[in-house]
Amino acid sequence: MKKIIIFFLPILLLTACVDSLDDYNVDIKRPSVAPPVTLFSNALKGLADTLTSPNVNVNNYRLYVQHWATTTYLDEPRYNVTARIIPQNFWQGLYKGVISDLNEAKRLINADEFILPATKDVQLAQIEIVEVLTWANLVNTFGNIPYSEALDPEKPLPKYDDAKTVYDALLTRLDAALPKLESGGTPFGNGDLLYQGDIPKWVKFGNSIKLKLAMIIADSDAAKAKTMVAEAAPKVFTSNADRAAFPYVSTPPNYNPIAQNMNPLYSSRQDFVASETILNPMNELMDPRRPAFFTTVDDKFVGGKYGFLNTYSAFSHVGDNIIDPTLEGMILDYSEVEFLLAEAVERGFITGSAAEHYNKGVTASILYWLDNIGVPAATATTAAAAYLAQPKVAYATAGATWKEKIGFQKWLALYNRGWESWVEWRRLDFPKLLPPTGGNAPAGLAIPVRMIYPINEQTLNGANRSSAADAIGGDLATTKLWWDKF
Repeated sequence: MKKIIIFFLPILLLTACVDSLDDYNVDIKRPSVAPPVTLFSNALKGLADTLTSPNVNVNNYRLYVQHWATTTYLDEPRYNVTARIIPQNFWQGLYKGVISDLNEAKRLINADEFILPATKDVQLAQIEIVEVLTWANLVNTFGNIPYSEALDPEKPLPKYDDAKTVYDALLTRLDAALPKLESGGTPFGNGDLLYQGDIPKWVKFGNSIKLKLAMIIADSDAAKAKTMVAEAAPKVFTSNADRAAFPYVSTPPNYNPIAQNMNPLYSSRQDFVASETILNPMNELMDPRRPAFFTTVDDKFVGGKYGFLNTYSAFSHVGDNIIDPTLEGMILDYSEVEFLLAEAVERGFITGSAAEHYNKGVTASILYWLDNIGVPAATATTAAAAYLAQPKVAYATAGATWKEKIGFQKWLALYNRGWESWVEWRRLDFPKLLPPTGGNAPAGLAIPVRMIYPINEQTLNGANRSSAADAIGGDLATTKLWWDKF
């Protein structure tokens, strides 16, 4: 009898601490609730992955701006957006992979009565800045989108909101969030994979986003753009060290998605080569960034024909540093900010020297990319100065208009950032890119100026999608968005 008691006593003591056997059925490797900081980190990765991926099922914007040409596929550089579910993957990547996580992080923070108000303010501000940027990416890709009713479980068929109305709301949200960064509370620290809780850099990041979003509407609402640019300009990035970049690591699943798709360590695919559209002018200017952008063929940089199939071995490939699994995923960089400031001066939004900002933008890009391949800073600085001294690069002589000068150099500086380059090309209309013609290319091709809505929206949310399409002038890749005036 004593043996039986001794055997059951430990079991009784253990089970006395739980309400039911369900308490034992917990998978500690799959938690049912994630803390806000984990959701925030995951959202940052989701944003970086969607913008960085070269996968033809997700992100073809490097092809639309003709930085790359193809060896295997012709649908993508010839703008077929229905052969694959490209719009759906980009749409879900931002709605589900970013905004959903950020909304849940906000809910948890607001529900936690033990977080100090100042800490709530700063963490919610960090979340809000990333969410505003993500919403802006959606609206600047598709136009009218589900916004006010999006991700509401009680509204499975959300209406599409007017794109300009959404954009104005985002600018208001951003203005409300920026002061809260300096509330004095405790920000996200280690889980902040951009700045590790460095609030002065978050202030610069938030204001740089404000500058960027304001400049996008410069042709459609100059008064609002001017006010916002003037407010943001004194507080934006001032060096490459300020850049917002996601720090990928060397091993799956947290490596750069370019490596996943193109590095021989992880993939046997050989789908892309350099496009002659970008390499020919870079060769003419002896651009010092070429070794960082591309490999060589017999010691020469050789671009393939855009919109046609190219033999992989005959042309320059994407640079080895770019397919490195640890290459950071750029979200916003200093060079981009300087080009925006140059444009702001030209538009009369701020005072200063457009040429000085332009020179800083070009130099920042060269320094960043040459540092990426191990070139000493002094050598890179000398190379940048020599490059800027060329008549076709120097601000005074580079082009007939400021849009041409800034647009071309910004297109180069935004290499490997296809989506951002696509936005700037649509906005500035430079460089003058042309769709594929001749040979077996279909007649009448046009470079997309928006992405069509996901095909599954026609089935799952057909009435609202149809209304949105009618409101913007048709769900077509040729339908210009409301800010794209020229």
